[in-house]
Amino acid sequence: MANRISGGSALFLSCLGFLLLIHSCFGQIADLGGSVQRQQRHPLRFRSECRLENLHVLEPSRRIEAEAGYTELWDEKEEALTCAGSAFTRHVIRRNGLFLPSYSNSAELMYVVQGRGLYGVTMPGCPETYQSDESQFRGRQGTSEREGVKRFFGDRHQKVREIREGDIVAQIPGTAFWIHNKGQSDLVLISVIYTSNEQNQLDQNIRKFFLAGNPQEGSQGGRRHRTRGSQQETKYGNVFQGFDDELLQETFDVESDLARKVKGEDDRRGHIVEVREELQIVHPMIEQGEGWEEREREREREREMERGSSRRRGSSSSQRQNGAEETLCTMRLRENIDNPERADYYNPRAGRITTLNSFSLPILSFLQLSAEKGILYKDAVVAPSYYMNSHAVIYVLRGNARVQIAGDNGQSVFDGKLQENQVLVVPQNFAVIKKAGSEGFEWVAFRTSDNAMKNNLAGRLSVIRGLPEDVLVNSYGISRDDARKLKYNREELTVFSPASRSARGLRRDDAAN
Repeated sequence: MANRISGGSALFLSCLGFLLLIHSCFGQIADLGGSVQRQQRHPLRFRSECRLENLHVLEPSRRIEAEAGYTELWDEKEEALTCAGSAFTRHVIRRNGLFLPSYSNSAELMYVVQGRGLYGVTMPGCPETYQSDESQFRGRQGTSEREGVKRFFGDRHQKVREIREGDIVAQIPGTAFWIHNKGQSDLVLISVIYTSNEQNQLDQNIRKFFLAGNPQEGSQGGRRHRTRGSQQETKYGNVFQGFDDELLQETFDVESDLARKVKGEDDRRGHIVEVREELQIVHPMIEQGEGWEEREREREREREMERGSSRRRGSSSSQRQNGAEETLCTMRLRENIDNPERADYYNPRAGRITTLNSFSLPILSFLQLSAEKGILYKDAVVAPSYYMNSHAVIYVLRGNARVQIAGDNGQSVFDGKLQENQVLVVPQNFAVIKKAGSEGFEWVAFRTSDNAMKNNLAGRLSVIRGLPEDVLVNSYGISRDDARKLKYNREELTVFSPASRSARGLRRDDAAN
């Protein structure tokens, strides 16, 4: 009997082991299939047919007017943007303008070019942590049909953030957001929309889902602007217009007139509307005193770092680190990269460069994007370099520069002038060099990796500096002295000051002698 039991146990364990092995194999096959599906779903992230032999400067191809502003769009069918899996837009919100609540299928990273405003985002499942008492909204009253009496009420909503010039603002796919211009001048934002983000399960087209108004209609009689070289029209719509009045009325438990207003079919104001009265929103009042806002943001960064370290201490090394979905309610969504004190590279004679990645703003790991802000003084140069793991979409804020880009075939794929409000895509591994014009050069670049890495080809810590002298001597067929000049003549790191003409003349004279 014992032997039979023992034999039965052995047979059971063998079968169990065989089943586990089959399960493991099927799991690996499923993972492989999922990987293939992801590649098929995001073909641009793995495409090999990018035609990049002749890059050119990109400018807005169409413009959508609205009551209190407008949006400019770059042609997303441009080969360079398509290869980078990105689209580009520019929003101008006039004083007291409100960009209507909307969400998108793709990750979005915005930069505030000018002005100040309020930015609100609604995270699914997050609590309404901003709440007012009744006294803050006196004069606003609601009617409760069940009670049959009028009563005063306050307001509750999710967190509202102040945004200002120089801010990078992260927008998570599928989360609704709105923007209000509370300043005295236009609020101008540029935005890269990363359609190749893994969260996008649709196609590579920009899809904006508005929750209010009638975005197709503008203040100029609903004029639509066509894409250059195509017959496609820009169409933004209110998702509630796709539902029946009766279903909306039942869903919100409201009157039919209110349900029709939610659909906004008779609204002619467009996607940016004017706020007639002061927008009463619950948010902390700005304290008096110079530097208060910067100190408050620094405290925000410290709190986020503390939360991250406590989560790491609370989980074993074998466990997977909590994802972004665990902390979205409290995560920072903005960071200012215009502060000179935050510069990563600084040369008092040439300019500065500030980078932002997922280490300094963790939400970027979810978006798979990062950013760079640069300022060059007159005739200064950025070291020739290339991005190792990302594309870069450059937007010019001010000034101009001569830019050259070299490809893998040894030829120049771009050699021209880049100026204000123009966009240029620098593909991955393509070497680029920038030289500021007489007015200087200021730009912001969006990179398609949350931790983009750049490799310099000249200067200190460059590829050439890291090569042995004999390798340079034999590679270029030059003398050892020339190899040392190539390695050590430029001691600056990334931002190069203008080389003096006298110095260049002396070098030419030395070469002639």
